[in-house]
Amino acid sequence: MVKLLECRLTIDECEALRLADYEGFSHEDAGEKMGVSRATFGRIIEKARKTVADALINGKAIRIEGGNYQFAEGRRSFKCGACMHNWVEPCGNARPETCPECGDQTLGRMMPGDNE
Repeated sequence: MVKLLECRLTIDECEALRLADYEGFSHEDAGEKMGVSRATFGRIIEKARKTVADALINGKAIRIEGGNYQFAEGRRSFKCGACMHNWVEPCGNARPETCPECGDQTLGRMMPGDNE
């Protein structure tokens, strides 16, 4: 196997990518979920995107490291943006595509400690 050069992505940068690019949260909402200001979130996501672009364009591996984090314990909570219905899905299943209550596709992950 060929040894690849590496780009380093922090846990915070990875979480910023998840919230903004995968979950679709605004910078303001994502910053609130991470406990940082919108401006700070903007700096984190900008650095994360540059790191990922470097890896993709230059064929580098991405190493995710550092920071304080906590893994979800066997379940994930979701909230529908249309009807505000909350529900729980076990980890290991695909991300739901629609709300089980109204069928809308505007879904968001709820993090531990979010008001349910």
